[in-house]
Amino acid sequence: MSDAVDQARAAAEAARAAADEARRLADEAAARADELAAALQAAVPEPPAEPAAEAVPAPAAVPAAVDAATPDAEAASGTGTVPPGGPLGAEAVATIRDGYTVEGAALELGALVNGDAMPDVQVRIPLGMLNRHGLVAGATGTGKTRTLQVLAEQIAANGVPVFAADIKGDLSGLAVAGQANDKLLARTAGIGQQWQAVASQAELYSLGGQGTGVPIRATVSGFGPLLLSKVLGLNDTQESSLGLVFHYAEGAGLPLVDLSDLRSVLTFLVSDAGKGELAELGGLSKQTAGVILRELITFADAGADQFFGEPEIDTQVFLRTAADGRGIVSLLEVPGVQDQPEVFSTFLMWLLADLFNELPEVGDQDKPKLVFFFDEAHLLFSGASKDFTEQIVRTVRLIRSKGVGIFFVTQTPKDVPNDVLAQLGSRIQHQLRAHTPDDAKALRATVSTYPTSDYDLGEVLTSLATGEAIVTVMNEKGAPTPVAWTRLRAPEGSMDPMPAAEMQARVQASPLLATYGTRLDPDSAYEMLARRMEAAAAEAAAADAAKDAALAAAEAEQEAARTAAAAAKEAAAAEKQEARERAAAQKEYERTQREFERAERAAEARRSKRSPSRTTTSRKAGDPLSDLLGSGLGGTIAKEVVQGIFSTLRRRR
Repeated sequence: MSDAVDQARAAAEAARAAADEARRLADEAAARADELAAALQAAVPEPPAEPAAEAVPAPAAVPAAVDAATPDAEAASGTGTVPPGGPLGAEAVATIRDGYTVEGAALELGALVNGDAMPDVQVRIPLGMLNRHGLVAGATGTGKTRTLQVLAEQIAANGVPVFAADIKGDLSGLAVAGQANDKLLARTAGIGQQWQAVASQAELYSLGGQGTGVPIRATVSGFGPLLLSKVLGLNDTQESSLGLVFHYAEGAGLPLVDLSDLRSVLTFLVSDAGKGELAELGGLSKQTAGVILRELITFADAGADQFFGEPEIDTQVFLRTAADGRGIVSLLEVPGVQDQPEVFSTFLMWLLADLFNELPEVGDQDKPKLVFFFDEAHLLFSGASKDFTEQIVRTVRLIRSKGVGIFFVTQTPKDVPNDVLAQLGSRIQHQLRAHTPDDAKALRATVSTYPTSDYDLGEVLTSLATGEAIVTVMNEKGAPTPVAWTRLRAPEGSMDPMPAAEMQARVQASPLLATYGTRLDPDSAYEMLARRMEAAAAEAAAADAAKDAALAAAEAEQEAARTAAAAAKEAAAAEKQEARERAAAQKEYERTQREFERAERAAEARRSKRSPSRTTTSRKAGDPLSDLLGSGLGGTIAKEVVQGIFSTLRRRR
């Protein structure tokens, strides 16, 4: 709690100090204005003052009128008039004038401020030193974007192509001629700028068609495994494994166009169908493939799917010049980039890497081949892995020899890694604010990085007006120039965004739209592996069906065998049963036959004991059936009847 209170108190003290300082500077400015007015009245006779008054478009340009009244003295001394009250003496002003004197082509940044602007002391960047890279920094609303526009306009006017990411959409106005007004003309006259409305040649681009512009895309194979590994934050083992996957895809004729292609290859290699080919790769485990797949899915969810695809942009289109010899300014419209920093940084690094690979070594030339502006540079480094940062540092260090200059535009120098800052030759520092202890610490750190000067930079950096900056660059010999408080020039293009309808019309009229406007979906790894997997699945299904049919046939054969065996067993059992029944019937028949024969013999014996006459009489007068059974024919009939009865009974059972 006490720390928070202390911080609040410190912030309040800093705010009060800033307010006091602002009041002091305002009082000093008013006093200097009164002194200058008195000096003008005392030094200039009334009649000759009329031409001088015509040269003064506004009260802010009074020093210019004083200078105009004594041109011969200025030419003789070579130092010009030093406004009273400025932090620099005549010697320091002369040193700055000499330090920014350029023999060759240069970018005009603005006029030295020493109490007020000194239009005779111009601050410049040699055109040939732009490949030493640079930094434009400052708090929000201090004029960074306008400085970027001034630089881009002049670089293009010198025949050098420019690439800039238009994060907020307000750079597009450079393609539209600016509109003059009294305030603008007064300011430009006060710094010696002969302002005129000029529209630069510009081409609008968008990442994968998100936004207004010709779509920019790159293929996964063109992006390469090394840079993709850095973007995904893979370790050395995973990076090596990803390289093997790219190698396999190339050898197998599987084009990697977008992220779905790469995911398909990885999925195939860890599937049952790809086991054999995965084993041949060696070094790629299922666990590693799983990690890469997860990172790819996260990367795609961040919006990277829009960037990868065909047709792939030819980076040579960013090196074009217009028919009149001016460089073309390529503006990348990136709406909502704060929500997709990975996609933004990925594209920029790919573009630099591709240019580095394609461009020949040229060394130092009179002017660069291309100048990059990375607006909102903190997005490039936000959350970047150590390997990715090292890749940026290496690219920035080496791409200079390819004739490419890079300017980082951000709020504070601390947004850019120290290893990158060490490579930057030009620095344009707008106002810094020190409202918190952390801000004050950052301010002290920033001041410590500047060359020694007569300025109290800790005070100056917090009191710079909008459109003013502390500048130090590399001169034509590669040495740092003196630190100069500079009032920067105004853009000659519009400082308002280009109207949406005009932007759309320009995109539709672009000759590049026919080549890059429509996204292509070629036959690539995703489709090829899908067909291969479908064919493998069909083969597996056919094999399974054949196996099932064989099993069914075997089961049917076994069932038939079991049924036949059961039938045979039943038939055998029935035959045995029939045999048993037949034997029993035969046995019963034989028993009955014996009993019948015994009965017949007994009857015969009884008859033989009787008298013949009585017997005859008895038969005649008695039972005919007895006569029949007693005869031989009767015995035979009785025997056949018994046999028939028992045979019938056996068949029915």
